[in-house]
Amino acid sequence: MKSNTSKKESFINWIPLTDIKQLGEIKIQSENEPIVIFKHSTRCGISSMVIKRFENSFDEELKSFKMYYLDLLSYREISNEIAHSFHVIHQSPQLLVIEKGKVVTHASHYDIGQVDLKKI
Repeated sequence: MKSNTSKKESFINWIPLTDIKQLGEIKIQSENEPIVIFKHSTRCGISSMVIKRFENSFDEELKSFKMYYLDLLSYREISNEIAHSFHVIHQSPQLLVIEKGKVVTHASHYDIGQVDLKKI
């Protein structure tokens, strides 16, 4: 018997953040458009729940956003550099919106769901 449950299409085109040099590229890109960094811990239940909710709430209208995904466990040095370069305290999960080379919005844990990217 075929199940009628279907997985919702995700409109997020995650860009893996795997090289510290990408932070310079992000700052440059942010001069022309907002850039989002999502820091995620693959071993944290809260982080897993938050990213699923975030992906489910992300609609087609937002699919042009550049969305960087950082696996904190694999790339902790990049997370540390984000905290230093953008003057934010490290948290996980954490969402940062970068414009003109600066963090204009950031949230962590369940507060990520309150960030309205449509207003950015």
